[in-house]
Amino acid sequence: MGRIVSLTVGGWLLAVAACGAETTHKIDFGRDVAPILEQYCVECHYAGTSSSGLQLNGRKELLKGGSVVAGNPAKSFFYNCMVDGWMPPSGKIEEAQFAVVRDWIAEGAVWPDDVVLKKPEKKVEAVAPSAEIENVKRIRERIAADKTSGAFAPYRVTIPHTTVSFEMAPIPAGEFAMGQPPHRVRLDAFWMQTHEVTWDEFHLFMFAKEANEKAGEDKAVDAISRPTHPYVEMSFGMGINGFPAISMTQHGANKYAEWLSAKTGQFYRLPTEAEWEYACRAGGKPSGPLGDIAWYADNSTGKYQRVGTKKPNAWGLYDMLGNVSEWTLDQEAPYSTEAEINPWVAPKTAYPIAVRGGNWSDPAANLTCEARLGSDASWKQQDPQLPKSIWYETDAPWLGFRLVRPVKLPSAEEMYHYWNNRVEHDEQ
Repeated sequence: MGRIVSLTVGGWLLAVAACGAETTHKIDFGRDVAPILEQYCVECHYAGTSSSGLQLNGRKELLKGGSVVAGNPAKSFFYNCMVDGWMPPSGKIEEAQFAVVRDWIAEGAVWPDDVVLKKPEKKVEAVAPSAEIENVKRIRERIAADKTSGAFAPYRVTIPHTTVSFEMAPIPAGEFAMGQPPHRVRLDAFWMQTHEVTWDEFHLFMFAKEANEKAGEDKAVDAISRPTHPYVEMSFGMGINGFPAISMTQHGANKYAEWLSAKTGQFYRLPTEAEWEYACRAGGKPSGPLGDIAWYADNSTGKYQRVGTKKPNAWGLYDMLGNVSEWTLDQEAPYSTEAEINPWVAPKTAYPIAVRGGNWSDPAANLTCEARLGSDASWKQQDPQLPKSIWYETDAPWLGFRLVRPVKLPSAEEMYHYWNNRVEHDEQ
């Protein structure tokens, strides 16, 4: 047997034979390898949120398909990608770290079942200093200072200085199979409005006088942009009191959520597509005659109807199917094939934005929890303004929304991104 030489590289003690390589130091996965994978790999390959085919959730997954060939680094695709500089995308890892990964594979790629890689921190796009982000920070401070949130239970809120109220239902955390083809999605708990936002509520945002607001009384509210005056009566004669608000853009719905958050001291936003579908399913699938739970082409008499006049689903939500279609936060895009946790596809283009639920003018086939509709420029066709309004969808008198409130309060930067899709001017 050859003489053994000890070599310290980057803090790692490696042992190599002077005549013929022989590793005598046993690599410990949790101590030596896991930190390298967490530093360079989990952002793209974390179990349940992987953006590629490989998920770093254990030895079995790595051995599957030859990503790692235990005992043979040279035949391990995972290792060779590092050697060739393909991975990680941020650049080559240090030589000493190469040596650790190589020796770990050579020793059999042991990965104890009780060692789980740390979840990567969610990166939030930095927001440039502006009056808008400063106001969002002001709103968040107001929300964080409220210690009266109470239990995870149904509740009612009266919008301050008015008699208008709305109700929220608790939606438990859980998992479900989303989309077609289905993939597993895990969601944190949240509350959702039991009804679609009504004109009674939305008019308070459109017209400050109806909300009994006085200029200078609340800087956070004053700083939020509000809709321009519409050139026509936006209910199109279908009804106001108790009827769903319609024909607003996603930007308009987002700004309403910001305004309501500032008014109430509670954080509200549009639901993600995943949250909307999960809440629609309510632990299963809608059952019973469609006419018992939804207004659609066969029973609506050609117009929307008052909210909450059909039966609710198992979680106490009314009109999830039919009456008006509902905005979500997401760009309409192909579904992931991987399992996901709290997914959100933030819009990068003005169209299409995902709309859910079907509406009063739709046939029954369009009223399912899975059905998707993407927004389109034709929804503004009759808008006489040039450029087109960022507030109204003049040709979508069947489009509304409802809001959610996550149990966990997000950062100010996250709140800013929820309330500002930053593509609203592209709709013009």
